[in-house]
Formats: sequence, structure tokens, C-alpha cells
Amino acid sequence: SVPEGTEMFEVYGSPGVDVYISPNVERSRERADTRRWHFDESSEIIVVMNSPSDDLNDSHVQIFYHSSCESLPLAYAVLYLTCVDIALDCDLNCEGRQDRNFVDKRQWVWGPSGYGAILLVNCDRDDLSCDDQDNCDQHVRCLQDLEDMSVMILRTQGPTAFFDDHKLVLHTSSYDAKRTQVFHACGPEDSCETYRHVLGQDKVSYEVPRFHGDEERFFVEGLSFPDAGFTGLVSFHVTLLDDSNEDFSQSPIFTDTVVFRVAPWIMTPSTLLPLEVYVCRVQNNTCFVDAVAKLARKAGCKLTICPQAENRNDRWIQDEMELGYVQAPHKTFPVVFDSPRNGELQDFPYKRILGPDFGYVTREPRDRSVSGLDSFGNLEVSPPVVANGKEYPLGRILIGGNLPGSSGRRVTQVVRDFLHAQKVQPPVELFVDWLAVGHVDEFLSFVPAPDRKGFRMLLASPGACFKLFQEKRKWGHGRALLFQGVVGNQQVETISINQVLSNENLISFNKFVQSCIDWNREVLKRELGLTDRDIIDIPQLFKTEKKKAVAFFPDLVNMLVLGKYLGIPKPFGPIINGRCCLEEKVRSLLEPLGLHCSFIDDFTPYHMLHGEVHCGTNVRRQPFPFKWWNMVP
Repeated sequence: SVPEGTEMFEVYGSPGVDVYISPNVERSRERADTRRWHFDESSEIIVVMNSPSDDLNDSHVQIFYHSSCESLPLAYAVLYLTCVDIALDCDLNCEGRQDRNFVDKRQWVWGPSGYGAILLVNCDRDDLSCDDQDNCDQHVRCLQDLEDMSVMILRTQGPTAFFDDHKLVLHTSSYDAKRTQVFHACGPEDSCETYRHVLGQDKVSYEVPRFHGDEERFFVEGLSFPDAGFTGLVSFHVTLLDDSNEDFSQSPIFTDTVVFRVAPWIMTPSTLLPLEVYVCRVQNNTCFVDAVAKLARKAGCKLTICPQAENRNDRWIQDEMELGYVQAPHKTFPVVFDSPRNGELQDFPYKRILGPDFGYVTREPRDRSVSGLDSFGNLEVSPPVVANGKEYPLGRILIGGNLPGSSGRRVTQVVRDFLHAQKVQPPVELFVDWLAVGHVDEFLSFVPAPDRKGFRMLLASPGACFKLFQEKRKWGHGRALLFQGVVGNQQVETISINQVLSNENLISFNKFVQSCIDWNREVLKRELGLTDRDIIDIPQLFKTEKKKAVAFFPDLVNMLVLGKYLGIPKPFGPIINGRCCLEEKVRSLLEPLGLHCSFIDDFTPYHMLHGEVHCGTNVRRQPFPFKWWNMVP
């Protein structure tokens, strides 16, 4: 529209229209309506409207073209404008930011000054009349289900007539549609029938009708946790399409995007406060269950007993499952991770724990090849630590495997992939293949402490046990017997301190065991940032079984930690002056930390089967007070 001979121009906007000019790339933009401008083809005119139009074409920009030879304009041009405001909004979780109005919804940023929308995997079962998890179909079964979803709002402001020949399309990628679902609130929000499934699985786009005028509400749920090949990030877009020309296909005008991160599954260390204790009742463990119940009452915990009809004499509830949680700014709920071991307890997590606000997740190898290392006694997590200058405010997952480069047992790949993909508790792999069962809880545990890092790590120590026994022999107690008072169907032979200290095979094997534990000790010190002052050596001996190690007497570190109350396997150690010297030693190490030691007889129902108190119990704990999105992985 520029006439020949143009040397200068003026530009003006109608009320509500701000016009700026950027004469060239070197100069910043200036208000355009202050003077005439030299005409240059590289000049850019920038038009800004700060509020939506009331009617079509109700605003305009007018340009006058001038020549030095003419007093009147050579010509003028008018650009008619309609302003619409279109935004796809959600909770961007900006509470730590001062400039929350200037965040990029297309990005997801970790850390205390970060931002980004968060999505929960809707893996609980709010509708008890249903057999499946909430996200297993394309329906909202009950209104409580919506509380587990994240709200996404499409806001549109502008003339109603504008939308007669323009469309709004909500869309996502086919990749993201396999991992999320979106429901549109199409009517009164107090009815389940209101919520139409519009994205997810095979649906990747949805033309949005304007049921509610300026605002349409959507509810988004996650279908998949982060895993191998899925970072946890998903994107949704709304695109404005021009549909005014019947001779051409629709043309895109504008797209707005929001990015969600699927919340990770988070483990809880034994130092967090306990809420609920689980134990199985089997044929021969009535006294054990009673002792666990007594400890739970002391700690103020709920107790859940899995009856024999459901556990079918499978007592290893620690091995069957790990209790963690998921969290978003609007909702937190526990999630049970069901192990692939699939013993007689395999139905318990899904049938008895999955329920309202209690989610479920599992990982099974396709070939179903699992080893003893895939039981979740081999899955623990440390308290919060700082190592090598890096903060781990949610601790680090500890799993057992073999030595680097060896061909021994490892946790199945699908479980390792899942744990690594959660990002917030980076796993450390320890050496457990020297153990017959092969679980990290056979040689380590964590207890709360009032000082330093807020905890101590307990390590089983043959060296500490031999030292203790040598001291007792020196003081004339070499004939004191282990295993006195063991009650059970099988006769257990007693053995004296003198016999233990003269058994060359036992001494030699425990030197090997100590070397394996020492190897793990150095890994743990390095990866968790620990010093020897953070570690307590708990006296423990092991014996060989098929060239692997099992506990010689009940494994003292395999304990139940309920706040300051500890349920420790009763070791049946040498009785000196009427007291078990192993119990006395453990008390002397732990009670100065304000801990209360209760020794539970698990000898016949658990120890004889290569397990202990920790193996036979499980605990749901309070979530971390620290919010996972405030960390930097």
C-alpha cells in the first residue's frame, strides 16, 4: 500500500491500540505516534492491544504516507483489528517465584525458584464398585476421582461472532496421548456424566465447543509414571484455526502450550514417622504378631494384619511391596509398588491396599524371569543426604546387585529402569550377591538420631561381634551359651563363646563377609556423604549355606523402626549376669540416641526361614515435608 515517492509516514492507533516502531535492528522500539518517521523498508510497526475487542473490527491502525513535495498525504491505509485473548492455563506452581507472571508455560524448571504444572498418575481406586484403578478406563466414575486430576482451563475472550468462523482445537502428540487422559467438563460439575473423555489413548485432538462462554475446564490425569523412554514431561496445545474460507483448508493463527511433569513415585526412609504397620498372621507367629502390635501401639501406629486366608502362609510382606507416595501441589496420596516376586501374597497389594486415595503400581519383566533380588527387602532408601557437593533432600534409593563386571544376580531391568526414571532419589547399587537371600536389609538399616545428620546408618559387623565375644571370654565368660531358651519345633543346639572363637571355618567365612560389608561401607560413605561417625557397627555373625551367607543368629540390623521405638530380632546371645550380652551391646549403642529397643522373638517363624523382623513387616510413613519439585536432580 506504500505509494511511489513516499519519504515519511505517520502511524496512529484508535483508543486501546498501542503502536510502536522499530526503525532498525540496532535501535529499540519507540512509541510511533509521537512524530513522523523516515520511510525505510526495514522498519517494523508493532501493534499491541491490551484488552479483547467487544465487536469485530472495532479497532484499527491508520498510516499516512508523505512526500516532501506534497503538503497533504500521498495516501493512507487502514488496518482493522479484532483482538481475542486465548490462553491455556493451569497451576504452574510458581509459589517460590517473585516474577510469577513471566514464566514460560512451555518449559518445566526444577528447583525452589522453578515452575511448571504437575500431574498425578491417577492410580488409586476411588470407586469401590469398580475392580480397576481409576485411570484404566475413559470415564469419571465418581466425583472424588477429580481430586486426583490437575485442572487445565481454556480461557477465551473476544466477540462471540468471531468464533462463528474460527475454531479452537485442543491437541497433544500420539506419544503423550498414551500417557495421559483429558476430560472436558461439559455441564454441571456435580455430575459424573458431565465429564467427556476428549484426549488420551487414541484421541489426539478435540474441537472445543464453547459451553461456558469465556472459560472451559478440563481435568487431566496421568496414565504412566516416568520410565525408560518417558521423561515424565507431557504437552498440551490449543490452536486457533481460521475457518472462514470455504475454498481453502483451515489455517492456524495462534497456538498456546502448557507442559506438565508427571509426579514421580517417592520412597520413604525408616527415619520418617510411621503411620501404619503391616504384618501377616501365619500358622506359627502369634507371639510375633502380638509383639509387633504392642510396638505399633507404643508408636501410635495403625496396625493392619493380613490374615492367613489371604497370605496363604507367605509371611514376607516386606518382600512383596514397597510403600511410597505421589505428590502434587493440590494432592498427596500413598502408592504401593508391588514387587515382581509374586509369591502367595501377590494379590494382597492390589486387592487389599489399592483403594480410595491409595494408589498401586507394579513392574513385571516380560519374560517373568525374577530372582530373589527382585523382592523388596532389597529395596531401601536413605534419609536426606549431601554427597560430593550434591544435595539429595529425598535421600537415595539403595538396591542390591553384584560386583561391577561380574555375572551375578541383579534386580530385574524393568524395576531398575523405573527407579532411575523417577529422578528424585537416584539409586545406588550395592553388592549383595554374597548373601544367600541377597537383600540390602540383611546388613544395613537407618535409625533416627537427634544430632549431626539426623540419623545413623547401622551396618552388620562380624568384626564387632568377634571383638565383643573376645572381651567376654577375657572376663571369664567363654562358656556362656548362644541359643539358650529358643522355643520351637526344631531343637537348636547351643554353642559357647569359646566354641565360636575356636571355629576356624566360621572365623574365616566371617572375614570374607566383613570384606563384602566393608566394600559396601565405602560405597555408602562416598555416595551418601557419610563419615565413620555416622555409622554404627552392630555385632553380627554369618554362616555359609551353599557358598552364600545367612545370619548365624537373628540378624540384629533387620529391625522394624517406628520413630524412636525399635523392634529388633531377639538374638539369643550368650547370657552373662542374667542378660544377653548382644542385647546389652545393642542397647548401649542405640539408647544414647533416645531410641527404645524391644527385642522380638522371631527365631522359629522367621529366622529359621532366613528372614527377620524387617522382612516380616512393612510400614506406611508420612511423606517428606520437602516438596520434590524444589530439588534439582
